[in-house]
Amino acid sequence: MRITSTSNPHIKAATALMERKERVRTGLFLMEGSREVERALAAGIEIIEAYRGERLDADEARVVAKLGRLERVEIVEVSEPVLKKLSSRENPAGVVVVARMPKPSLWDFVPPKNALVLVSVGLEKPGNLGALLRSADAAGADAVLVAGGVDLYSPQVIRNSTGVVFLLPTFAAPEQAVLDWLRQYQIPLVATTPHTDKTYWDVDLCGPVAIVLGTEHQGLSGAWLDRADLKVKIPMQGQADSLNVSVTSALMLYEVKRQRRSGSIG
Repeated sequence: MRITSTSNPHIKAATALMERKERVRTGLFLMEGSREVERALAAGIEIIEAYRGERLDADEARVVAKLGRLERVEIVEVSEPVLKKLSSRENPAGVVVVARMPKPSLWDFVPPKNALVLVSVGLEKPGNLGALLRSADAAGADAVLVAGGVDLYSPQVIRNSTGVVFLLPTFAAPEQAVLDWLRQYQIPLVATTPHTDKTYWDVDLCGPVAIVLGTEHQGLSGAWLDRADLKVKIPMQGQADSLNVSVTSALMLYEVKRQRRSGSIG
């Protein structure tokens, strides 16, 4: 089977999944790219439909072969205009799939004794959440908790996380549920804010810790700052008064790893 029309009902239904309301309505999401799809397959994500371009590179051909071994999943070849319709990228990937959203429960996740958890509160930009997930995976975080903001299955989140959103324990939950879970496991909250005298490398991060990051423009709300066990700042010496949230997350995560490795602060 080959689809050449962008008006094909299957293509229209798939492209509608670029919108959050349609993902919520159907419980499905769209993703593209060999690395992202391969990591979704490794995580056991259920694939519903698969589309391939006319020309594939070696990685895409390998992933298409894996998709071909799945039961009840037909791989449909599409023309270049259709592939561009399915893609959110400037240069479309050669493989695109529709998949079912997993529904992991935060309450089923038991953190390790010395947990390193990253919490995002109300992030507004999918690219930032994806980059944050990528940093968390690289630094060996045990989990990422997403309290409000953009949804995990935005194409930009999947792309910017390089698909690690499927492999790293990641949970979307209301703010109060996140707070209750952290309290249940007695994981201290460390909030980043410019309104403190404590620099992030001068506080003890060797024990269990939840690093909490707020929105891109306003940071954390007063309610989250009030609940924080520690408030830390990242020194700013230039003209800019803040860092991108994904950069902040990487600095904090790797400071935790550095302290745990050396056994000391500072």
